[in-house]
Amino acid sequence: MEIKKVFNNNVVLAENEKQMEMVVMGRGLAFQKKTGDWIDPAGIEKTFVLERQGISEKIADLLKETSDQYLGLADKIISYAKTALNNKLDDYLYVALTDHLSFAISRHKQGFHLPNALLWEIRKFYKEEFKVGLKALKIIAAETGIQLPEDEAGFITIHLVNSQFPGKGMEPMAEITGMISHILNIVKYHYQMELNETTVSYERFLTHLRFFALRLTRKDSKIYEEEADFFFEQVKTKYAKAFQCSGKIALYIQQTYNRRLSCDEKIYLTLHIQRVTNRQE
Repeated sequence: MEIKKVFNNNVVLAENEKQMEMVVMGRGLAFQKKTGDWIDPAGIEKTFVLERQGISEKIADLLKETSDQYLGLADKIISYAKTALNNKLDDYLYVALTDHLSFAISRHKQGFHLPNALLWEIRKFYKEEFKVGLKALKIIAAETGIQLPEDEAGFITIHLVNSQFPGKGMEPMAEITGMISHILNIVKYHYQMELNETTVSYERFLTHLRFFALRLTRKDSKIYEEEADFFFEQVKTKYAKAFQCSGKIALYIQQTYNRRLSCDEKIYLTLHIQRVTNRQE
């Protein structure tokens, strides 16, 4: 098996005898190796084939920022999800879930718990995916010794649902697309910048907006009325510019859809806006 690209010492993009590209993992597999070298099959611990073009490059970019341990963990969760769910999962899930696990476990180690304001809807509308999310928590605990809260099962469910979008043919997609487009334009004009659509941060923001828009377009979705708390005030102060932008989005949602965003929803929007714009600024 020939190396096409070295991601790090443990992960490479390779090509087999049938000229099929695949991501290959193994401890020290690519140590002191370069493009064109051959891999010892005995050192291969995990192989997975990616059908969608461009995903390997996104994995390479992601592994510059995070440990390949999370890619292996994401692969175990995705392998289980593929057996539990009937719908096909998009290859980008490897990137999205790896990134999320890295972020979630890092937050947990810092003692920072992010409540999931959408957990009620997630349990109700995506029961099978949520079961996989709960199983994912057990996999994470077994592999890392870290027990993440149930809120994280909901976040993982969001990624599973989003991964099935290409084949779902969902009825409100036109309305959802319009809402997302308007929100992205609000962010662009507020910051006077074009967002880099090739980054993982942008993809993460888009994932949140898709689920956010889907929830708002549902007639039976629950409306939250939480009061502002200490965390809300912290985010409002620390990320003032992003918070102002989320306020513009809240006004657009209220005027267009007659829906008032909760404090939690404003927090999530602010954090995502801060992350996607801060890296470019």
